[in-house]
Amino acid sequence: MVYPNLHPEVARVTARIVDRSLQRRSAYLALISQTATRARSVDRMGCANLAHAVAGAPKDDRFKIIAEHVPNIGIVTAYNDMLSAHTPLLTYPDIIKAEARKHNATAQVAGGVPAMCDGVTQGTAGMELSLFSRDVIAMSTAVALSHDMFDAALVLGVCDKIVPGLLIGALHFGHLPTVFVPAGPMPSGISNKEKAKTRELAAQGLVGRAELLASEMGSYHAAGTCTFYGTANSNQMLMEAMGLHVPGTAFVQPGNDLRDELTREAARTVLGIVKSKRYAPIGRIVDERAIVNAMVALLATGGSTNHLIHWVAVAHSAGITINWNDFSDLSDVVPTLTHVYPNGSADVNQFQAAGGPGLVIHELLGAGLMHADVLTVRQGGISEFTRVPFMQGAALAWADTGESKDSTIVRSAANPFSASGGLKLLQGNLGRSVIKVSSVPENCLVIEAPARVFDSQQSLIDAFDAGELECDVVCVVRWQGPQANGMPELHKLTPPLAVLQGRGFKVALVTDGRMSGASGRVPAAIHVSPEAAAGGPLAKVRDGDVLRLDALTGELNVLLPDDQWAARPVATLPEALKISDSHGLGRELFAHMRRNASTAEEGALTWM
Repeated sequence: MVYPNLHPEVARVTARIVDRSLQRRSAYLALISQTATRARSVDRMGCANLAHAVAGAPKDDRFKIIAEHVPNIGIVTAYNDMLSAHTPLLTYPDIIKAEARKHNATAQVAGGVPAMCDGVTQGTAGMELSLFSRDVIAMSTAVALSHDMFDAALVLGVCDKIVPGLLIGALHFGHLPTVFVPAGPMPSGISNKEKAKTRELAAQGLVGRAELLASEMGSYHAAGTCTFYGTANSNQMLMEAMGLHVPGTAFVQPGNDLRDELTREAARTVLGIVKSKRYAPIGRIVDERAIVNAMVALLATGGSTNHLIHWVAVAHSAGITINWNDFSDLSDVVPTLTHVYPNGSADVNQFQAAGGPGLVIHELLGAGLMHADVLTVRQGGISEFTRVPFMQGAALAWADTGESKDSTIVRSAANPFSASGGLKLLQGNLGRSVIKVSSVPENCLVIEAPARVFDSQQSLIDAFDAGELECDVVCVVRWQGPQANGMPELHKLTPPLAVLQGRGFKVALVTDGRMSGASGRVPAAIHVSPEAAAGGPLAKVRDGDVLRLDALTGELNVLLPDDQWAARPVATLPEALKISDSHGLGRELFAHMRRNASTAEEGALTWM
């Protein structure tokens, strides 16, 4: 397939990323090349090392590894029973091992990684571990692969911080051919729109706990990923766009023959790289072009704002430096091609039925908005990722996506929902921030109103319950950045703010915390950097200051004379918050991460 010339702005952004990353990327590639040229593990490891490595394996597998020197796949799994999206992963290792044996190879579970469910921990102290769990997962992936017994890796994971963490860890073993293996979304339950409405009614006290619980149970009701287009499902879109999946794997539901065959195909795909001696390790696949392709796919689908943190960290792990200006400049030229909740009413199952990731990638390539000349885990390159899988008898096959099956969900690049992407950079005397605009009504893209300053999300909820926010207001929630309390997501604020917006008030949120992929119709300037705990401008804001959030011009300012604003003293993190946010429920174990975390725009890295 021949694709048109690359869009000039995509080419320009890519070129400056290449230039900016030249020194670090060259050092990274040199390191993985050096590692890849070593003798295989069975030839260079000591006898005691090898004996330990295979002692627990079936006798036939031991013989194959030691005597026959067959390829050995390392499996890193994020399986647990707490995440509905990860429960199907329980059976994947056995499926992979059986398939490997069919192809004269072996597979071993190298290790597991922790995986927390943000849906369980929203609004609780546990959420303060959420962002940093990404780096724990990356380190756990490194621990698993440090056994150094593997010719390739299969990485099993789906959700929010888990895929970025697995990817960061895998890129530190960039010499290994690696395929990511997801599990797919749960079947559709009650609509996301209906769920959101019930939450708003509950926030107003119009329905009780029983009604709210019934709504939530009707939405989150089976094994598989949550069906809204949040961080977990954005992960899957980006992995397709980077060519790290078996093509079309992202949104095939668990528990059927197609899903199981795609898992077997993952084993066949990674073994195909090894046996053909095609040089396609993950560290080469994830280059500057692949990173840009992921950014473009995120923007075109109105994906999770979390990836303006995570993909900076992912790129850094591959020796590549990106920043929010890169996202912003791409967003100016990348059209919005999907309306999936919270951008629209459809869920990811409907998105898949309408054409899914394959159709989006097809349209972006056809418009010259993605790099077509990239390395992927498949011999046929990124063009294979424009197709959808299906079972043809007992065999796996792929078909062209064709045109959109529902233009209210997915559109062509020639007829997009919007000419620009779903994310916007904001900057001004309050710092640098990002906003997800794809689901914000046009009449709410500019908000100018007095500030009400809160030191926690609970204090905002208390003010709402007390009727103190019945007015035009910009709610500033500070001390929510990486260094303060680990940068939790603030989804509990969405229902009350949406209620205020529904009553006709001009409402916005400004915070150094996160809102992620479930950000809704309330304009939210998030990830404000530098954060308040690092002496950032949010620490200077007072109740009554007039703030202006303008998503059209990219402005985030307090409307005060420059000299008056400069002279304003900077508040410090209240002592009570230092105590409550650093002790209990394991939070004290993450104190070193809070101390060492970089800014949100730098990826909130704790291991630099």
